[in-house]
Amino acid sequence: MAPITLEHVTKVFVNGHIAVRDLTLEIADGELLVLVGPSGSGKSTVLRLIAGLESPTAGRIRIDGQDVTAVPPQGRDLAMVFQTYALYPHKTVRENLSFALSVRHVGVAEVRERVGRTAAALGIEELLDRKPAQLSGGQRQRVALGRAIVREPKAFLLDEPLSNLDPLRRGETRAELAVLHRRLRATMVYVTHDQEEAMTLGGRVAVMRDGSIEQLAPPMDLYRRPANVFVGRFVGSPGMNVLGCTWRRDDGRVHVVRPGLSIEVSRIDGSYTEGATVLLGARPQDVELAPAGAADATGRVEILELLGATTLAHVRIDDLPDGLLRIVVASDTQIAVDQQIGLRLRRDTLHFFTDPAGVRLGVVP
Repeated sequence: MAPITLEHVTKVFVNGHIAVRDLTLEIADGELLVLVGPSGSGKSTVLRLIAGLESPTAGRIRIDGQDVTAVPPQGRDLAMVFQTYALYPHKTVRENLSFALSVRHVGVAEVRERVGRTAAALGIEELLDRKPAQLSGGQRQRVALGRAIVREPKAFLLDEPLSNLDPLRRGETRAELAVLHRRLRATMVYVTHDQEEAMTLGGRVAVMRDGSIEQLAPPMDLYRRPANVFVGRFVGSPGMNVLGCTWRRDDGRVHVVRPGLSIEVSRIDGSYTEGATVLLGARPQDVELAPAGAADATGRVEILELLGATTLAHVRIDDLPDGLLRIVVASDTQIAVDQQIGLRLRRDTLHFFTDPAGVRLGVVP
């Protein structure tokens, strides 16, 4: 397997759209890196640039230390798995797996050995004599992965490979892919718009927006210390609550305040301006029910969404546009729509961001 490096890569399409902006990224040998972001963020374009299916407008791409910026796809020794399975419908699974090796004139014995080893690793040995029409969606996806694995490429590029699967099969295949990566110790670049998929699979995750990487970090770092409001809202389900507040000093103590809410701050890394606005972030799992005397805010329950073991409650704490808080409670919690409830924000999990840029602040409640 091989490391992959992108150096100040930019991609501008003929219509003037900038899909990737001065992106620098190093993917280690054997790493599973996930590119995640909303539609149009540039994640699939980055994958296509690595594959050689697109040419960068500027910058360099290196695979295993070799500059491949001008090398065509067939010369990069990469395997790509798409959202669509791209299997030959008239060939059996065995023939689909062996086809790429046969056209490279790999010996018959080695083809047989590689196909058998790959089928065993993916648990598809009993499917080898079936054709794609006889397979389920999950089985087809495993065969598509097998076609990539059997080639033993320098790296694997996976473009939303699980998006066609139902939720149950997606979860199962995701777990299988994580196990497979640990077994192969292969370099993998995985593109998805599903942040849960990204958090589950990635050793590191690059969160993209508008052609740039907003934050590159291990999954829990993204969750616990998002670099900005966009990452805070995108990573984690449900997304982070973000409240517009104001800096205020009372009796020598600094608070962030808004109507009906005041949070004391014990330390600020940097300066602040009295009366300036600041954004307060609180994840729904970190907002707790509290009796009136211990509550940071009170609000009226507007919506209850039963999610199984938990319920997502939408609570209106004031009439401002961002005054609707989402909180997660146990499904057997006794609350009802239109009920007034008290809320407490867990101090050790709060996040603070500049307004309007939304950049993380070093603030300790």
